[in-house]
Amino acid sequence: MKKTINMLKIIKINLIISMIILLTSCATSMTPIEVNNSLPTLTISRFITQAQANESTNTKKCKYLVKGRNYNAPMGMSTKDDLRNGAKGIDEWVKLDGGNAYVLTNYKWVSVGNDGATQLYIEFDTVLCE
Repeated sequence: MKKTINMLKIIKINLIISMIILLTSCATSMTPIEVNNSLPTLTISRFITQAQANESTNTKKCKYLVKGRNYNAPMGMSTKDDLRNGAKGIDEWVKLDGGNAYVLTNYKWVSVGNDGATQLYIEFDTVLCE
């Protein structure tokens, strides 16, 4: 009897932990601050803000190579995985464009299918800086 009660408690705890993990991994987007804090840590290329890009291009320290680049990141298991996949795509495009930096101009998670899945859509500019 005591073993059965202990086993039920363990099952209940495991169920609660599983629900918490499931609910936290099902987030379908991130806030602008979360994206702007996380994305630069995930890319090899240098992240520069639009204000920094404007200042750097005015002083000729940077120049735009490609404006308006779009990338649909492969879907991950979480928003962090989506962002990691997006960072990889940004780095690949920056390298292909001959740059070393990027300016994030827009991003959004787009609904895909009817099951609530989302895909990260990123817009950015490729920049070459000194």
